Amino acid sequence: MFQVFRKSAEMVSAADALSGRSAPIPTAERHFTFDRPLTGDVPEGFEVAIFGMGCFWGVERMFWKLDGVWLTMVGYAGGFTPNPTYKEVCTGQTGHNEVVRVVYDPAVITYDDLLRVFWEGHDPTQGMRQGNDVGTQYRSGIYWTSEAQKDAAEASRAVFAPRLEAAGYGMVTSEIIPAPEFYFAEEYHQQYLAKNPDGYCGIGGTGVSCPIGTGVSA
Repeated sequence: MFQVFRKSAEMVSAADALSGRSAPIPTAERHFTFDRPLTGDVPEGFEVAIFGMGCFWGVERMFWKLDGVWLTMVGYAGGFTPNPTYKEVCTGQTGHNEVVRVVYDPAVITYDDLLRVFWEGHDPTQGMRQGNDVGTQYRSGIYWTSEAQKDAAEASRAVFAPRLEAAGYGMVTSEIIPAPEFYFAEEYHQQYLAKNPDGYCGIGGTGVSCPIGTGVSA
């Protein structure tokens, strides 16, 4: 995101991670695009999905444009430091990933639909980087919130990985793990590209289509 913060692509250990703080950092009260409370309860019948795909500014925009998505929010997850700040995450010493939390209506958009956006929206073979953004905070990850999501995520990887290999890409490096605690990013990060339409977005896919949800099996 900012090259001045470029750091090692090696994961910090829990013992060496920054200590963080006990209280959450301030964030936005309302979603800039949807004008809904950003930190409110998930509506009954709705579900939550969490993805890491690189710089969260561009990733969030991919998801808020989808019919059936109720809310999107950016934050930090998958590391060791409680309630980190952006500057702390950028040191590489928190272990956190930049992630997008998506609240969606499964009656309108399925988890498979979201997985297709995940796989096609970035390059999941780059390890601890995404394009010119280098560091552990830019790693690819699916953070499942139910066993059904876990099964769907693993099945989609099994279908997509051979297609990437056939197109000349390496092995998929995306982590698929239970959703860790989500920490909201600062207010200015929320819906950043809606507030700054000409802002930076380094996210780009591989051009390989993912057949998840179309009846194609591995």
